[in-house]
Amino acid sequence: MARFDTSFDATSVEPTTAYELLPAGKYRAQIVESEMRVTKNGMGQFLWLMIDILDGEQKGRKIFDQLNLVNPNPTTVEIAQRTLSAICHATGRMHVSDSEELHLIPMTIQVKIRPPKNGYGESNAIAYLLPEKGAASATRPAKPASDPAGSAVPPKMASAPWNKKG
Repeated sequence: MARFDTSFDATSVEPTTAYELLPAGKYRAQIVESEMRVTKNGMGQFLWLMIDILDGEQKGRKIFDQLNLVNPNPTTVEIAQRTLSAICHATGRMHVSDSEELHLIPMTIQVKIRPPKNGYGESNAIAYLLPEKGAASATRPAKPASDPAGSAVPPKMASAPWNKKG
């Protein structure tokens, strides 16, 4: 039994609703939060992203992604790095040292419905689309890269500033 300090009045708080998938399609979106998180097994880290849909019928909806940038499986890391590269290209930020540099930059994403797997139901999958050639970019001006090599993923994630919230 759990006793509350005061009586809880459920009429004064909106109840949570069932999680519904974002319908498949193309959306204008932007990253609004990010942070490095440790994987469940403690053997790696992933970049967690909260993405906000900017317009249309789904405006204001959130979708989440995670990129396994630190993992014992090199294929997993390569996939995450390629996804991070796609995000950089989609936002026009080619050299970043902090995930916050990717925040609040409109980009186009493609959302798909991933079928049920391993006991979990359907889920959303996100692809980050490259801007069309000749299209005007609505990005912030790039900050000078602090890494002369221009690496988008620092070699040692533990010392990297990727673990900032918001």
